[in-house]
Amino acid sequence: MTPFAQTAAQTDHYDVIVIGAGPSGSVAASLLHQQGKRVLVIEKQHFPRFSIGESLLPCCMQVIEEANMLEAVNQAGYQFKNGAAFNANGRSTYFDFTDKFTPGPGTTFQVERGDFDKLLADTAESQGVEIRYGQHVDAVDLSQQPRLTISDEQGQSYTLSADYLLDASGFGRVLPRLLDLERPSNLPSRTAIFTHIQDNIDSVDMGDYQFDRNKILISVHPDNRDIWYWLIPFSNGRCSLGVVGEPHLLGENADLEATNLETTVLEATLMRLVREEPRLKQLLSRAEIVRPPAKLEGYSANVSTLANDKFALLGNAGEFLDPVFSSGVTIAMQSASFAAKCVVRQLNGQAVDWQAEYAQPLMRGVDTFRTYVQAWYDGRFQDVIFYQDPNPKIKQMICSILAGYAWDESNPFVAESERRLNMVVELCR
Repeated sequence: MTPFAQTAAQTDHYDVIVIGAGPSGSVAASLLHQQGKRVLVIEKQHFPRFSIGESLLPCCMQVIEEANMLEAVNQAGYQFKNGAAFNANGRSTYFDFTDKFTPGPGTTFQVERGDFDKLLADTAESQGVEIRYGQHVDAVDLSQQPRLTISDEQGQSYTLSADYLLDASGFGRVLPRLLDLERPSNLPSRTAIFTHIQDNIDSVDMGDYQFDRNKILISVHPDNRDIWYWLIPFSNGRCSLGVVGEPHLLGENADLEATNLETTVLEATLMRLVREEPRLKQLLSRAEIVRPPAKLEGYSANVSTLANDKFALLGNAGEFLDPVFSSGVTIAMQSASFAAKCVVRQLNGQAVDWQAEYAQPLMRGVDTFRTYVQAWYDGRFQDVIFYQDPNPKIKQMICSILAGYAWDESNPFVAESERRLNMVVELCR
């Protein structure tokens, strides 16, 4: 990175400052730069850095293309993905994302997020976006135009102002924390324990069962439907492996500090739970852990305000539901696309109703995903997924949502998500 001058008046004010260089931040910055806006991205960490959320949804590809990043992503060698497979008590089924109700891409990729996020950020920089790494946002003042107090890695503090702020800080949730916007989620508190493995699946005899590396595999615990596992194959012979459940169901000690003991306990907990699911136990019988297991607790989040005329929250900084249907990156990218259009209009002197034109449209898709997340955990959607004789048209409509097209209100299962799902649940039961 080239040094930046803090004393030059022309460098301390921007049209838009974006907090966070993850997918939503890089995409938003790219979209705004394309419209001639002067954008600065402030990122606390240095890339590449580890993150989960590694199984993209096809809907993401539309936003990636909109940001002129599609060629870079297509050429990166990521694992091709065309659907989602499900496993419970020896029953298997899958959704082919190319066989869906909503028009649009039906394939995408499964990615190691450290590399993927760096690729998007590097592509944004190559387009002309300025990104400052190793910078921490200490305070925000919205009394007049938005103003940030920032500290660098040497502990030096400086201020920047902007006409508008976008918070793409993910689980860091910078503005919700600094502005006291955080509110409890209506979803129960759950814990995810996860790692990366060298899966060695090709050397395992699975009999009639065929493991498909082109799909994420979601497995359900045989004795407790509230516990589920993800297995996300990468193109390098590795997988992301995780288990999710309420802490008391996982049986892990949530009070352990971040020590070597915790790593040992997390690994033992994760592998014990893997061995309790027979097919996953067999599938991963020769797997080797290549990354120390970690956990994410109480990840579901909500806020009192998503946006106003001075700031907007993108992706996880606003609301995060659950990893079960890989909706996080999709919501993040959609929020970036929605917000960028509103920001451009406001900066061009047009009036923007941020509630009606950003928050409500974004939440329509989020609430669709919420319907299916809640129904997954109470068992209704699991009954639908594993139903042996599904109606092909209904399956296509549900497949569209699983592929990320949760904003397509021409789909009855989006327009009336709860009512339509309950009708299908009754038929399946």
